[in-house]
Amino acid sequence: MVILSASSTVRAALDTQPRLPYNPNAPRKVKKIPNGNSFLPPPSPAPSPGISISVADLLKRPSSKEITVDVDDTYMGYETWSPSPPKLEKPRSVFNPASLAFIGDSIYELYARRHFLFPPLSIEDYNDRVRAVVRCEAQYALLNKLVDDDFLTKEERDILRWGKNLGSARTRTRRRAGNAVYNKASSLETLVSNTSI
Repeated sequence: MVILSASSTVRAALDTQPRLPYNPNAPRKVKKIPNGNSFLPPPSPAPSPGISISVADLLKRPSSKEITVDVDDTYMGYETWSPSPPKLEKPRSVFNPASLAFIGDSIYELYARRHFLFPPLSIEDYNDRVRAVVRCEAQYALLNKLVDDDFLTKEERDILRWGKNLGSARTRTRRRAGNAVYNKASSLETLVSNTSI
């Protein structure tokens, strides 16, 4: 049996003034200047002791070392920044078509994002353009163009055939585009990953 004494006190933390949730659209508290009509220019940095060189002289000065970049290592004049994939002799013997299609999908989307990086756009426009290219219908159209123009080698056509037969769970994409379109788009993703690995 538990006996409680009357002299014991119960201590609890009660928040009598709950904190309002963060609202990013709330107006910010701006620090007021004592005299609201006066304009305070930003403080100028103190001159540093030493050599003072004008900006025009800096722009005229030739660079101290020459930078040479291989043409193969650039894309649109910029250095490539994607990591080099591991080289495998026979990726078809190591991976199944579903895993290659998974990797190929990410590689394809990475190149699509990189392609639409210039000119700078709003995020919504950028995302709409990338999604329009990455959709399975667009991949299906690209694959049909490659096949119709006889652009692919016999080995690449074998990879397409191998990648087309992969089976996976039902997705919204299959219901939207159909099984044939989805399977051919997956075969293109398999080809992309197989050629990049």
